[in-house]
Amino acid sequence: MKFRTGVAVGATGYLAARAAVQRWRGRLLKALVARYEAKLDRLVRRLTAKAETGGPLVKGALAGAKALADGKSPIRAVLSAGWAVVKAVLAGIFGGRKKVKPTSIVEQIDIGAPRRLVYDQWTQFQDFPTFMKKVISVDQPSEEKLNWKAKIFWSNRTWESTIIEQLPDEHIVWRSKAPKGHVDGSVSFHEVAPDMTRVLLVLEYHPRGLFERTGNLWRAQGRRARLELKHFRRHVMTESLSHPEEVQGWRGEIRDSQVVTSSQNTS
Repeated sequence: MKFRTGVAVGATGYLAARAAVQRWRGRLLKALVARYEAKLDRLVRRLTAKAETGGPLVKGALAGAKALADGKSPIRAVLSAGWAVVKAVLAGIFGGRKKVKPTSIVEQIDIGAPRRLVYDQWTQFQDFPTFMKKVISVDQPSEEKLNWKAKIFWSNRTWESTIIEQLPDEHIVWRSKAPKGHVDGSVSFHEVAPDMTRVLLVLEYHPRGLFERTGNLWRAQGRRARLELKHFRRHVMTESLSHPEEVQGWRGEIRDSQVVTSSQNTS
C-alpha cells in the first residue's frame, strides 16, 4: 500500500510540474509574440512615415511588412512587396499622383443602312454585350440612366452614365461617373445617302487607375473605340438590316437630363 501511495504522490507531482512548465512556456511564448508584434508595429510605422518620400523599394518593404503584420505567410509577404515595387515604378513612369489630362477620342464609321435603323439599333444599349468584345453588361434602370460593366486589361470596371440630351435620329450626349476613370461623350448620326449613315463618336476619357493611366498613354482607348464601332457596323449589316422589324428603338427625347417625350419605335 505504501508503495502505491508513493507512486500516486510521484505521479501527482510530475503532473503538477508539467502543468507549471506548460504555463511558463505559454507566458514566454506570449511575451515573445507581443515583443515581435511591437517591433513589427514600430517597423511599419517607420516605413509608413518614409513611404511618403521613399522610392519603390521603401514602398515594397512597407507592403511586405504590412502583409506580415496581417498574418500572411512570408512567401505572400514577399509577393506583396514585389507587386508594390512594380506599381511604384510604373506610377513613377506614368505620372504617379499627377493629374492626367483627359484624352479626346474622335472616331467615325460609315454604315450601309438607313439612319433611322442605325439610330434605333444604337438605342438598344442592352444588346451591346452581344456584339461588342469588351462590354460585359449594360443595365438601364431608367430611360436616362445606364450602368455599364466592361473589361479593362485584366480587370472589370463599372460606371454610371447619364444621358443629358437625346434627339431621335440626330445625337445622344452623356456624362459619366466612376471611381476609376470615366468617359463623357456624344454620338451623332448623319445621313450620307438614303441607305448610308455616318456615325460620329466623340469621347473625353478621364483616366484615374494605374491601368487606365498606362492605357491612356498608349492610346488604347482610341483603338478600342474604333474596334467597337466596327463591331457595331457588322451587327447592323448582318443582323439589323436583315430583320429591321425586330429592332425596337427608343424614340423618346431627353433634354437637360430629363425625359421630355417617351415612346417606342412605331415603324
